[in-house]
Amino acid sequence: MKPMSLPELMAADRQHVWHPYAAMPNAQPMFAVKSAQGVWLELEDGRRLVDGVSSWWTCIHGYGHPRLNRAAQAQIAQMSHVMFGGLTHQPGVQLAQKLVAMTPEPLQTVFFSDSGSVAVEVAMKLAVQYWHNRGQPQKHKFLTLRRGYHGDTFAAMSVCDPVNGMHHLFGDRLVPQFFAEAPQIPFHGTWDEADIHSFEQLLKNHSDEIAAALFEPIVQNAGGMRFYHPEYLRRAEQLCRDHNVLLILDEIATGFGRSGELFGCNHAGISPDIMCVGKALTGGFISLAATLTTRQLSETFAQGEAGVFMHGPTFMANPLACAVALENLELLESYDWRGTVQRIEAQLRAELEPCRALAGVKDVRVLGAIAVVELEHPIDLAVVQPQFVERGVWLRPFGRLIYTMPPYIIEPSALRQITQAIQEVVAGLVP
Repeated sequence: MKPMSLPELMAADRQHVWHPYAAMPNAQPMFAVKSAQGVWLELEDGRRLVDGVSSWWTCIHGYGHPRLNRAAQAQIAQMSHVMFGGLTHQPGVQLAQKLVAMTPEPLQTVFFSDSGSVAVEVAMKLAVQYWHNRGQPQKHKFLTLRRGYHGDTFAAMSVCDPVNGMHHLFGDRLVPQFFAEAPQIPFHGTWDEADIHSFEQLLKNHSDEIAAALFEPIVQNAGGMRFYHPEYLRRAEQLCRDHNVLLILDEIATGFGRSGELFGCNHAGISPDIMCVGKALTGGFISLAATLTTRQLSETFAQGEAGVFMHGPTFMANPLACAVALENLELLESYDWRGTVQRIEAQLRAELEPCRALAGVKDVRVLGAIAVVELEHPIDLAVVQPQFVERGVWLRPFGRLIYTMPPYIIEPSALRQITQAIQEVVAGLVP
């Protein structure tokens, strides 16, 4: 790879590279990363930033972890990729076994894919084809929650919030779905049965055409970083059972300890028919996702019209990704991750609570290794992001939210740098 000067790099980036949620040419501030180690990003200009968002919630063990590096190097020496159609391999099989062991007991089969959005697409296709296999093809719609986000591909977009989400421009091209009102009772609030009423009524009125209910458990992440009551999950699961509708839980962001439990559904002690995982699955090393199902669901496909599940990503169960994911999950189980997340939660709660008294702040929320300062008005990313970089912190605010989801390995001093930067930037936003 030919070295580039920083001006050359930035000029070429602006001319040719299309970044996520950006126009061309990209007018947002851009910062070039030279290397990453632990919780730190080193920029090409020499500045060091503590990563407060774990590279979009993936790097739970930071960057360059020696165990993950060794697992990748060992796997590369054998094979970095082989197709999964008609072939299998040890990393994929062992990772499937590990995921089955970690997730609720009824989940027994694993379908691998390469991103969270695709894992959601797979879950939706599984649900539709399942009911077709059962002789009920009219059950092909989905019940979901307002304020939810499930990805940027077309089926996933159809179950994202149609008004407050990011995809209203595509509204007339998406399959219409059923949207229940978003849960309102906070995680530690007092349960009120009225909170599930909208969900219940939609099931009662449309269960004959609903294949599955699909939503994020406990935390609505990119839809607003909202934490809701575990009883909502318990009631939703029972209602799905009562009305013969599958339950799909999107654990892509909540999976692997982020909310204080291994999975969001564990807060309520429930089990879905289908679960999607991704993001932290490989510790941010390489892209990989999975969709887990019950055996009762998966075994209907051999008897269906097609005889198989009609999906097959080219890089499905990439052995390099599977080997790193397996090591990442074993690393997670090797230490007291729960105690670690509780320590992070306590520090975030103590150090961000003063933000509640600042003008322009609507709410401060903390759950597990997730903290959110919600403002009264939208944030100008082009203004706010450089202010965090000046303070040696990498955060990626959106909408009215300044949030942090730090790596689990973060030290208290580095976490304090993040919380102090949030306080200072929020205080400076007031005219």
